[in-house]
Amino acid sequence: MSRSLEIRLGQFSDRGIKPANEDFYGALIPEGETLTLKGAAFAIADGMSSSELARLAAEYAIKNFLNDYFATPDSWTVRHSGERVLSALNRWLCGQSASMHDPARGMVTTFSALVLKSTTAHLFHIGDTRIWQLRGATLEPLTRDHHSWVSAQRVYLNRALGIDTHLEIDYRSLSVEIGDRYLLTTDGIHEYVPPLHIKQLIAENCNNLDAACRALTAAARIAGSPDNLSCQLLCIDNLPTPDVDSTFRKLTELPFPPPLEPGMVLDGYHILREIHSSPRSQLYLARDGNSGKLVALKTPSVNFEDDPGYLERFRHEEWVGRRIQNPHVLKVIETTQRRRFLYHILEYLDGQTLRQWMADHPHPPLIKAREILEQIASGIRAFHRLDMLHRDLKPENIHIDQHGIVRIIDFGSTKIAGIAEIASPIMQSDLLGTKNYVAPEILLGAPATTSADLFAFGVIAYELLTGHLPYGERLGREINAKWMARLRYMSARNERPDLPVWVDGALEKAVRLDPRRRYAVETELPFDLRHPNSEFIERPIRPLLERNPVGFWRTIALLSLLGNLVLFYWLHPGG
Repeated sequence: MSRSLEIRLGQFSDRGIKPANEDFYGALIPEGETLTLKGAAFAIADGMSSSELARLAAEYAIKNFLNDYFATPDSWTVRHSGERVLSALNRWLCGQSASMHDPARGMVTTFSALVLKSTTAHLFHIGDTRIWQLRGATLEPLTRDHHSWVSAQRVYLNRALGIDTHLEIDYRSLSVEIGDRYLLTTDGIHEYVPPLHIKQLIAENCNNLDAACRALTAAARIAGSPDNLSCQLLCIDNLPTPDVDSTFRKLTELPFPPPLEPGMVLDGYHILREIHSSPRSQLYLARDGNSGKLVALKTPSVNFEDDPGYLERFRHEEWVGRRIQNPHVLKVIETTQRRRFLYHILEYLDGQTLRQWMADHPHPPLIKAREILEQIASGIRAFHRLDMLHRDLKPENIHIDQHGIVRIIDFGSTKIAGIAEIASPIMQSDLLGTKNYVAPEILLGAPATTSADLFAFGVIAYELLTGHLPYGERLGREINAKWMARLRYMSARNERPDLPVWVDGALEKAVRLDPRRRYAVETELPFDLRHPNSEFIERPIRPLLERNPVGFWRTIALLSLLGNLVLFYWLHPGG
């Protein structure tokens, strides 16, 4: 039986002997899908006492972190979301401080946050607030203080929100266990209550976390703390541990549609004709009975009715398509009908795949290839900005309509970083994609990265211009490092002598076997295909063996044959 994340929370704040409380804390424990996709967040801050706006800075940081973190895309990882939000908060605080022109009114605060998602704790930390873990009888700090003591009474912060526009965030993640307790404290507590006493007070109030927090602040005050006193204590009562059976039941809540024929109606969609069929899915042209618009209806293949991995990817395909809004990515339409079967509704595209277009236009002009590749790059960038990897880029998964608009289609292999953080009993492999377009590091067992998508993009660019593959069919098999060391790029100018040297150089860089030496972002290859890169013009001419290994060995064989003939006639002149 599957379980969900269950957390108990206690918290308390006291100004202590100070006239005002400059600490602030907050927590947000959502429900349902948001808890699954984003987790629960807890944060504590201590405004810098030397500033008149210390409390305001701490409050602003906590409230906006909690609001903005949950507003980031669901596809982003916790780390990506947290660091983006904190960087924006820091810029705003620095801007406010600069506009005051008064050091006594600086917007500066420490900040520590804990995000619990699935079975993992994610920590973000700047300053000298602390996050602790109490597991069993072991209490340990999970953060380090970013401050320096200049005397027995004076301490200076080395890092905090609002100090510097360049923000350095301590981030770490660790596995969570049922029964774990996490404590967030400001320095007014942890500088005056020793760890053994902290453990004792928590143990004495284990059933009342608010009381435990009040006991900690009281102990700090008794110990002579001159500062504000704030803490949060949370206990993990349950963790999401979905089992295979419950996960499969959820994936199969909607049955597969029956075989569809023209004239049939499925949930209000009138089937007109089959567009495409493969062993993995079927695609039909349909008309929406409500709006009258033409749509494409995609159904799963009955071949995979009992395959949870396939079912999960099929559902993710719709999830991806609804979240990416880009003119060069196929749109998935949210159905207004009550759905009784498993299928997707897609925008209908009248045109052809890039594979079909390439067959009709072998060796296209460079200017046309540029137009196509720039649109593909825009689509890939839309995936990567949402922490998604397409993982199956190839000419068959790129569509060109009658107006020349290019779109990336088929998201069945897409990896969603934010979803990958969620514990699941269904194992998904990184070795997805299609022969000859899968990056070599993936074949060697490395995890997929954006560079793998860019490799496939480079192969598509090379094939679009030449009609061939940059390494022939030699990447279409399982390889090892020794085999890969023997692979050689085949110059695009072998097939297209009209291509400039710098275009060939750009294509070669796009498909380099070492991902560290490829282009790093989607726009670089299209840029270098329009603007001559001096790196590819001024470099020395490579040996023929590297530029054209097949031609090299053909030449060697021909010279050897001619040499043998000359030797034969020289030895047998009267032959």
